[in-house]
Amino acid sequence: MLMIWLGGALIIAGLLYLAGQAIWRGRMSGAPLARPEMPNSTLEPPHRGVRFLALGPNWPGLALMVAGAILLLAGAL
Repeated sequence: MLMIWLGGALIIAGLLYLAGQAIWRGRMSGAPLARPEMPNSTLEPPHRGVRFLALGPNWPGLALMVAGAILLLAGAL
């Protein structure tokens, strides 16, 4: 039973890690400018790409979820 609880906790921790990485990595979208004649003062693109879904920075969260799934399957046997 302990393996099932630990597996569930690891999956939830992995999901929280992935959500935290997606949220706190940078701004999600630009705020509208007050004066349209002023250019954007940052070098960020006007919209966010899909690089936040890349495997490189998210591998710890995915590893936690895989370890949790293995523990869940082992506890079910």
